[in-house]
Amino acid sequence: MFWREKHTKMFLMELLCIACVGMTAALLMVRLQENRLRIFLLEHDTAIAASLLEQSGDERMAAQVIAGVWAGKEEKGFPTAEYMEAGERLLHRIGFSENADIRLTPALYGFLAAEKAVVFPAVILFTVLLFVSVTRYLRKQDRIYTEAIAALEKCGEDDFSLKLPELYDGTLYQLFSRINFMAGMLKTGKETEKKVKEFLKATVADISHQLKTPLSALSLYQEIIRNEPEQAETVALFAEKSEAALARIEGLIRMLLKLTRLDAGSVVFSKRFLDVKELVFGAAEELVDRAEAEKKRILFSGDSVKVYCDPEWSREALGNLIKNALDHTEAGDMIRINWERTPLMTRFTVADTGEGIAKEDIHHIFKRFYKSGNSKDGQGAGLGLAFVKAVAEGQGGSVSAWSEPGYGASFVLTLPSGY
Repeated sequence: MFWREKHTKMFLMELLCIACVGMTAALLMVRLQENRLRIFLLEHDTAIAASLLEQSGDERMAAQVIAGVWAGKEEKGFPTAEYMEAGERLLHRIGFSENADIRLTPALYGFLAAEKAVVFPAVILFTVLLFVSVTRYLRKQDRIYTEAIAALEKCGEDDFSLKLPELYDGTLYQLFSRINFMAGMLKTGKETEKKVKEFLKATVADISHQLKTPLSALSLYQEIIRNEPEQAETVALFAEKSEAALARIEGLIRMLLKLTRLDAGSVVFSKRFLDVKELVFGAAEELVDRAEAEKKRILFSGDSVKVYCDPEWSREALGNLIKNALDHTEAGDMIRINWERTPLMTRFTVADTGEGIAKEDIHHIFKRFYKSGNSKDGQGAGLGLAFVKAVAEGQGGSVSAWSEPGYGASFVLTLPSGY
């Protein structure tokens, strides 16, 4: 309510104080007026009594007349209604009536003048106090509104440093609280927009860089093929390299599109219960032949349990972890894939005995396009682990890494176990 606002409370208290002072002054004036009226009537009756005594000399008769006037009623010995009417006609005849000029009665004129001398200053003082109180209140309110306008104008200039007061109760401060909240949301939106723009700028630069190498290589291969069309072996060799460059470009674009869908929240994961072995062997199916060709071993271990996930996306995420392990191991190294189920999560561990991850890189490997300066893999685009992280978190899971440089690395992917 408006009366709960601080300045409104103070204004109402001032008005109450002024009203109390006015009422007190009015009571005192009424009391003073009673005394003045009593004195005036006494002086008036004294003049009448003196005139009666001077005319008749009968003190008893004069006392009865004055007592009858004070009593204001007809009793034995007091003036009757007939005499009262006769008295009224007499006063009219000598010029005293309701419409008579007040100056013809000096005593009454002086009484009223004295009353005006008290009433007018009191009314003026009350009006001045009321005007000052209202002016002070309106000035405070105007200052608050001016500050609010300044804060809103600053928000329009993307400056959110000014905050409207919201420490007190009342509708106005509730409004200020909502405005501050909206300003905070706008600030967050502006910061997010700025970060998105910076991210898009960096992403475009990274994509351009990633595409530049295979496109340059592809251009070179095509030039060699065009210059040596009669060399069948050369044409076949660089045609194969051209296909590999095209496949790399296609894979990069496909991965970027998937990450974009995940970031936009447009991916709806179709979760269902799936046997873990089916998920793991499906993810490693296309990589087993590569491991054999590179003389590397892949070992599987774990019980036959169920996991609640999207088979397609989870299989690809797990496959990226296995591929990452193959990319960073040498001939003779080993990759262990283990899984275990807890009441809440199913944990997949992909550990290798390869080169490991440098300490300065371990906290950045899940960032998009991040490539370690110590990495021997010159073909990766730095998107595989970012994809794994997006898929895991999109299904309510997580991914983490541990490594001892020179002794291999271990990645842990967790997915919900379901009910």
